[in-house]
Amino acid sequence: MPKPGKLWRHVIINTRGSWLPGDERGFRNRGHRIHSSGDYKRPPPVEEHVGLYGYQVGKSPPEVRIARSLRPVIGRAMARYFEACEHRVLVVAITKVHAHMLVELPNSIIKIREIVGEAKRAASRAVKRQMPGSIWARGGTFKPVKTRAHQRRAFGYILYEQGSGAWTWSFLDGTDGGRFRRVRAR
Repeated sequence: MPKPGKLWRHVIINTRGSWLPGDERGFRNRGHRIHSSGDYKRPPPVEEHVGLYGYQVGKSPPEVRIARSLRPVIGRAMARYFEACEHRVLVVAITKVHAHMLVELPNSIIKIREIVGEAKRAASRAVKRQMPGSIWARGGTFKPVKTRAHQRRAFGYILYEQGSGAWTWSFLDGTDGGRFRRVRAR
């Protein structure tokens, strides 16, 4: 159960340039002014927004990719930030171009954006020599987890279904001083 005033959230953040408007996996821009007819599970027709995607690629910086050797550094930095701010973390996954976390956060989207933004900064600072400049895209997805069953599904998805290159960690039982252990993806 979450603490009073908080909710468990499945947080998803992307690196800069990794999911542009017009992407073949589907997209929605801010305020849903423009969006595709599909999503990453049911992609839209390839030709639907090819012009928009070409335009975005031309004006955007290259996709930021996180090297395998830096994924644990980034994951630990984010988890430590959340824990230091008394936001419990159950699982973290860092992949080539995005991160997933199951974190207990305040029930306020304004506060969530601020807290996740600070976690992104903590991760960026941890690898600033190896990855100078901006790493993370603006915003993120902060899905509320309202039931225990949903929490278990999100936990399993984050821990086991991020692909072979993902670097995943899970919080043990909360009594070990905030240490994390690496768990390999299946």
